[in-house]
Amino acid sequence: MLPQDVRREVVVPPRPSRTRRAAAVAAALVVLAEAVWLVAELPDAALASDLGAVAVAAWATATCADAARRQPVAVRRFWTLLALTMGLAAVGRTLWTVDRLDGHELPHTPLVGVVFTAGIVTGTAALLCSLSAPLSAVGRARTLLDGAIVALALIPIGWVVVFRDVAAADLADPLRTYGLLYPMFDLMQLTILVAVAGPARPVWRPLTLIGVSLAIRAGADTVYVSLVAHASYAPGHPIDVCWPLSYLLIGVAATRPPPPDHDEADEPADPPPLPWWRVTLPYLPVGGAIVAVVLARRPTGQTPHLVFVGMMTLLGMLALRQGLAANENLRLVARLRRLAYADQLTGLPNRLMFNRQLRRALRDGPPVAVLLLDLDGFKQVNDRFGHATGDSLLTSIAERMRRAVGRDGTIARLGGDEFAVLVDNRPVPPERLAQRLLAALQPLPGEDDLGVRPSASIGIAEYGPQHTSHTDLLRDADIAMYAAKAAGKSAYRTCTPALRESAVTRAELIAELRRAVDEGQLLLEFQPIVDLATGAVCSAEALVRWRHPRLGTLRPAAFLPLAEETGLIVPIDRWVIHEACRAAATWRQWAPEATVAVNIAAAHLRRPDLIATVSEAVAGAGLAPRALTLELTESALIDGTEAVLERLRQLRELGIRIAIDDFGTGYSSLSYLHRIPATELKIDRSFVSRIEADPRAYATVEMVTRLAAAFDLVVVAEGVETEGQHAAVTAIGCRYGQGYRYGRPGDLAALRPASAPV
Repeated sequence: MLPQDVRREVVVPPRPSRTRRAAAVAAALVVLAEAVWLVAELPDAALASDLGAVAVAAWATATCADAARRQPVAVRRFWTLLALTMGLAAVGRTLWTVDRLDGHELPHTPLVGVVFTAGIVTGTAALLCSLSAPLSAVGRARTLLDGAIVALALIPIGWVVVFRDVAAADLADPLRTYGLLYPMFDLMQLTILVAVAGPARPVWRPLTLIGVSLAIRAGADTVYVSLVAHASYAPGHPIDVCWPLSYLLIGVAATRPPPPDHDEADEPADPPPLPWWRVTLPYLPVGGAIVAVVLARRPTGQTPHLVFVGMMTLLGMLALRQGLAANENLRLVARLRRLAYADQLTGLPNRLMFNRQLRRALRDGPPVAVLLLDLDGFKQVNDRFGHATGDSLLTSIAERMRRAVGRDGTIARLGGDEFAVLVDNRPVPPERLAQRLLAALQPLPGEDDLGVRPSASIGIAEYGPQHTSHTDLLRDADIAMYAAKAAGKSAYRTCTPALRESAVTRAELIAELRRAVDEGQLLLEFQPIVDLATGAVCSAEALVRWRHPRLGTLRPAAFLPLAEETGLIVPIDRWVIHEACRAAATWRQWAPEATVAVNIAAAHLRRPDLIATVSEAVAGAGLAPRALTLELTESALIDGTEAVLERLRQLRELGIRIAIDDFGTGYSSLSYLHRIPATELKIDRSFVSRIEADPRAYATVEMVTRLAAAFDLVVVAEGVETEGQHAAVTAIGCRYGQGYRYGRPGDLAALRPASAPV
């Protein structure tokens, strides 16, 4: 027995294609011989016609049965029903032949009628089981009704065309009166085939051959009925060759290759809209039918019985079709409503629905409170494990929060990893609900394996006189949420007047920061980096300052975190790179070997245009690329993707130097030192500041220095302020030092001296 994961459907090997081709050629020769026989009016033309039709129908039966056996499961029912249809055609033609030889010129016996009718039913069922047919029962019923409506609408048209000039006495024969049913059924099947072919995918070639077969049969049946109605048909007429020809085409269709692998999971969730002709298909012939009814009336003013019954049936079919259309419209409206107001991933209400519920709650009157939740560190899951894992975790978290809220509030997903809870009528204090939510987000078994513990920062806002709309309430909840994040995450805060005032100040500062670059409010100061062996200033770190028009000169810590949160860090970084390169080019006029270092934010490192920015800045200033060092923090590098690493390698190929800043405070590991094309390490000031009193800090600096030597990296000791620290880092073997011991940040002119005091 095959293992479960390698089992496959066992398909019976097909007969050799040469055998099938030979049988098809033989069937085609039978049809050709019959056509020649009938056109030449050779003896026993009627018998030749009957035997040819039986033979070709039998061959088509076998061919369709073979296709059902050897082709995929998806089309087996289709070919099985077609085989049954061809088999019934062969049986019907055999009964017809036997009865005709028994003395009936046109043996339209009840038995023959039942057999042919059964073939129509199975053939129609086959079309409704094709790959492109509607999957739902309602869709199949609608398609069947479309075919029936077209067929019924053609009854009065056919009456006018075929029976208009037939004597009233001849119409007493039921055969001549109801003979229109034959082409009617053919047109019904042809309409169904056109409908199921649909616009969703290319038409399967066998359906084209079957469509041609149905068109030939419809034409033949129409001519046959017309000839019989006018008493001008005799067995062996050349029109008889059309029926075996239609069987031949169905048999040839069964020899075509199977369709490509079809997986319903690959079907689009929203199929393309139907073309206009497909929508109007069942209604196009109705106008012609109405005109034909008027023309079909006898001189006595009476409408022929068949036409009257057909029109009544047509009206019933139209009413039923409209009922199905109305039902589909209602279902579509319900689906659109679900799509409009529900989050597709979690099933929770979305932002639009939450806002509607919040406005309704405020109209009903307080107390109303809103809890705004933002998942902490969730972006790391998507970045490290992919969006599929992130979606799975998000769905799990949403369900846990839903259970935690219960009936005490309404939870919604506003987008991304942001959720909100509406609490009205105060069933529980919102603070208690926040505690329940935080408890529900404690990691479950296995979630720690992701390396990210699910938690949330929650902001609470309660409706009060200061709120004029639901947006004010959401704004205050957002303010409180950011306060919770600032408090260390996995916490909740309630909005207070102090928080609101702080947020206003923060918003004003952001707006002013947006103007700072354009209005020239930023400036650079340079802190020297010295060669510890000689005391000479060999480099400098460019540090940005903000000359705020109201608050004075601000240091980076006062505005760069805000710039990183808002994305303004990227244009600030660009400005710093260009200005630092121009300053370095000026400095190298009197110190040819001097270099400049610039800090790069993590957000800028992830941008593909970083290479172009650096290249333009270096080229525009006329600066040698080796004179520029880009300083990157460990946290920015450890989250780097392969694209980021490739970007760093391209910068190194240009000659730009790469420094790892604040080394030792992040996720220091040998693995990423191997991957990152760095040229130097900057030991964090927290170790240097303790190097005189703490042996472990001394050992750490010594270990990093040796490690850097093993990786052929230059070491810069940051934060050197005292003589003792200078002596320690020099004794350990650090090559360069930076700190107040060698100089504070200042303008470029302060770097003009060739050396610093030792």
